[in-house]
Amino acid sequence: MTDQSTWYPVRAAVVQLLATPDVAANLAAADRLVRRAAGDGASVVLLPEKWSVLGRDADVAAGAESLDGPAVTWARETARELGIDLLAGSVAIARADGRQQNTALHATPDGRLAVYGKLHLFDADVAGRRYRESEREIAGDGLVVSPLSDDAATGVGLTVCYDLRFPELHRALAVRGARILAVPAAFTERTTHAHWEILLRARAIENGVFVLAANQHGEHAKGIRSGGRSMIVDPWGTVLAEAPDADEAVVVADLDLARVDEVREGLPVLRQRRADVAAALAAEEPGDLAAHWDVAAPDGAVRDGGGAA
Repeated sequence: MTDQSTWYPVRAAVVQLLATPDVAANLAAADRLVRRAAGDGASVVLLPEKWSVLGRDADVAAGAESLDGPAVTWARETARELGIDLLAGSVAIARADGRQQNTALHATPDGRLAVYGKLHLFDADVAGRRYRESEREIAGDGLVVSPLSDDAATGVGLTVCYDLRFPELHRALAVRGARILAVPAAFTERTTHAHWEILLRARAIENGVFVLAANQHGEHAKGIRSGGRSMIVDPWGTVLAEAPDADEAVVVADLDLARVDEVREGLPVLRQRRADVAAALAAEEPGDLAAHWDVAAPDGAVRDGGGAA
């Protein structure tokens, strides 16, 4: 266990806002709310997914930018000016082939920029609406744990929205040193109400980490709505602070980083994990898993998956 005397409280904030196709208005709102968070003493601030533009597919495509575009440049300059670690949610980064990559950003006061491409694309059907991100976006290809600017031992695992439903990603980030997980999102209104808090608390509990979750709220374009309830969760799964399901908000909490070690020592799931089991599951096709487990025969005898008695 890490010497807890080396940890110190970190004040973190998550920003909840409503992005629309109006890029200039979105940037102004983000700037105002991030400055409010810094004014409240936050040294780590998280924005939501696609805070710079959200609406119809054509709106997002029109507002996509390069890594030296206005939203990314603003994030880097603001982190430097305010002296904060700005987890600048995610931004739609334009590609030469006309598609975008939903890219999470961590801008530091010293000018460093960590980038993460969303791994899991939202191809799903929810409340009668069809979502197919893979038709216009390309997935990322790697994990990113980015250290805080003044504490290299505190890694932040970068994720985006739908990634939240894949626990193996968050476990891999924790194993690679993440003590904080960042979840910028535009969770649909329906799934926010049904699943958001449950999933966030589960990811915190499973890995003994703090979870910062910034969700959008309200209607971005006709029929496209997000559910709010941005929150900060501690390694025990306790919700430290939460925004309402509507309206913009800045939610602030002090993260006692020693709490990560305390929880992980009492419930040492990272140390006790079976890497061989995880590797076997990752290597198999879904239909082949039964071959590796004992199964009960109809007569009550236990036989291995290969059929031997």
